[in-house]
Amino acid sequence: MNELFGTLSDGAPVHRWTLERAGVRVRILSYGGIVQTVEVPDRDGRTGNVVLGFPGLDGYLEHPQPFLGALIGRYANRIAGARFSLEGREYTLAANNGPNSLHGGERGFDKRVWDVVPVEHGLRLSRVSPDGEEGFPGRLEVSVTYTLDERGALGIAYEAVTDAPTHVNLTNHSYWNLAGSGSAAGHELRLAASHYTPSDTDLIPTGRLYDVTGTRFDFREAFKAGRGYDDNFVLDKGVTAAPEPVAELYDPSSGRVLTVATTEPGMQLYTADHLGEPFTPGDGIALETQHFPDTPNRPEFPSTVLRPGEVFRSETVYGFAVR
Repeated sequence: MNELFGTLSDGAPVHRWTLERAGVRVRILSYGGIVQTVEVPDRDGRTGNVVLGFPGLDGYLEHPQPFLGALIGRYANRIAGARFSLEGREYTLAANNGPNSLHGGERGFDKRVWDVVPVEHGLRLSRVSPDGEEGFPGRLEVSVTYTLDERGALGIAYEAVTDAPTHVNLTNHSYWNLAGSGSAAGHELRLAASHYTPSDTDLIPTGRLYDVTGTRFDFREAFKAGRGYDDNFVLDKGVTAAPEPVAELYDPSSGRVLTVATTEPGMQLYTADHLGEPFTPGDGIALETQHFPDTPNRPEFPSTVLRPGEVFRSETVYGFAVR
């Protein structure tokens, strides 16, 4: 189902699409590729929305910084100093997080209207990011496909091609609250990550990998996520061709379970400590599957370089259950 959701100041229409299958209903906006709602049942069969979002377009326009539910690109997370060198050339990016570039710059993929076409059990969103957009080189053709499978799992598959060497790191920035309201601090998280990337005060990685053993970063057994996390975890599986299970989030109050499988090597855990009105810090938990922060300046990290003739592919699947 497709309906008009609102209109931007330049007159561009924004549409909302609804996907429904196996008892799961998902609403997606053409603006920012935003996942506005994900409705799933709890252990008693009562359906509730488990992602943070705004009821109207104005909310997203007036409060862009949380990136609620949005597609993030060209580069998810931070790039130090809003610059990098690639094949002998230095590129300067938009600095929108102190001296650093965050989530693609001042007007990243989250603030663009995407073209949308229906596909079987889903939608394909696409746009062309022109050479030089937010400082990134290369004309990048991007498509992102949302699908619901026969079990109601939400799949997000990303593809991109470029006409010049560039860096690409795409993710979705949904904030999950499996209780449907209130704080998510009591959610229990299990994460298949034996290491994380420590960072400085600007949340830029130092380049080292730290063992999680004996620290508050050890989620290899289910542990309350609580508050105070905005950190990249190194998934034990590394980069894979097909999505592999890496995380489980559980809300004891509702019985809802979220599982995450991905092809990506990292996951940024953000416990929403800086959410502002109309939300309260800790109302949601972001599990951003991605490559590591500041990879363009860290050759020791898994590469995010995309070259002409190559195809960037990434896929993450969010499954839902109860117990």
